[in-house]
Amino acid sequence: MRSPIFHREIKINKKIVLWTALGILAVLLIIGIFFLSYFRVEHVEVRGNTHYTDEEIKEMTLTGLFRDNSLLAPLTCSRSDIRDVFFVDSITVTQLTRDTIAINVMEKKSVGCIRYLDSYIYFDRNGVFVEGSTQRDEKIPFFKGIEVKKVIEDEKLPFKGTELLSTAVTLSTIFQKNQELPEYVDFDETSQIILYYEDIVVRLGENRYLEDKMARAIAILDQIKGQKGILHLESVTDTVKTITFEPEEREITAENWNGGYDEYGDYTGYGEYDEDGNYVGPKPMTELDYAQIAWAGGYDGEGDYTGAGEYDQYGNYVGYFPTQEDIDAHGDWLGGYTEEGAYTGTGEFDHSGNYVGPNPNADESTADASGEGDSSGSSYDESYDEEYYGEDYDDGSYDEEEYYDESYYDESYGEEDYY
Repeated sequence: MRSPIFHREIKINKKIVLWTALGILAVLLIIGIFFLSYFRVEHVEVRGNTHYTDEEIKEMTLTGLFRDNSLLAPLTCSRSDIRDVFFVDSITVTQLTRDTIAINVMEKKSVGCIRYLDSYIYFDRNGVFVEGSTQRDEKIPFFKGIEVKKVIEDEKLPFKGTELLSTAVTLSTIFQKNQELPEYVDFDETSQIILYYEDIVVRLGENRYLEDKMARAIAILDQIKGQKGILHLESVTDTVKTITFEPEEREITAENWNGGYDEYGDYTGYGEYDEDGNYVGPKPMTELDYAQIAWAGGYDGEGDYTGAGEYDQYGNYVGYFPTQEDIDAHGDWLGGYTEEGAYTGTGEFDHSGNYVGPNPNADESTADASGEGDSSGSSYDESYDEEYYGEDYDDGSYDEEEYYDESYYDESYGEEDYY
């Protein structure tokens, strides 16, 4: 039988173990809190990304329980052989200081893209298919005129010859240096190179002296900004530097006409010179001018010419003298003229005699008032039949009281002439 002293020692030992364990846990907790707070991430640097924003990179990278710890985030958040993020090959996270980490993005090196079926196919400088997407990345050169029959990821695209790929890589390198990326690059049937910059078309010709051609083209593009036309550099060589700009002929309208000055430089409003003394011709007519000149009205309902009547000489209703408000109400519709060229507001031809169809913007009230739908142009009143013909007219029956109306006779006709 054990003594009471033995039992007392066991109890004391249990208490020591318990307090020791609690002490260790407390120490570990303090260390953990210190570890998490001391190495808490306060700053994040993103490097190497061009296709995504810094916030997008952070959101797709910093995930998991230890994303906010500068010591553990590099171990848990780095990713390699990425397949679910376009244009990104790998992402690594490194610690810079106790509260700062860096996200390093390794992007796939695409030098250009082409259209294949309903997708954009991106390729590297070796012509290898590196990415495919239904969305086009505007930062990567887009090439038209390059067709392939099939594409296999991570394999070389079946370009027709090596010259097209070489040209694409050369141009892509030049674009990166000068940051003057065109909307797209086109190769015509003879492999001539054509660049499209908004309103300017740059024709480079063959794949020769591209560095020199592009250096000159970029310098000139700044000078002709805002204009439309074709910049020719096909003849540029190491010795010939001939460059020509072929401006697009602009249609002169009443809106963009810059005349109004006479030959002495005085502004008259109708002079045929601009303020620099260049002859620009007479001011073009507006749609309102055409309509007012060709307006067929001016007659009253009795056929008398008043100058303001709303009927033409044949008694057809054509409305009042046209105003700018009337022209604006037509929208894009340029009709309103008869085949003979008279303006009625409802005719289905334009002022040049081209058929444009009925006015799609006309409401029913406008159509009724103008007599639209009547080939003669005059309005038709169905009550005419009811006034002079009985209900049994179609059956051949005759009702003298309803049918006969002496007021219908014209004074110049006798009874025999009428019947």
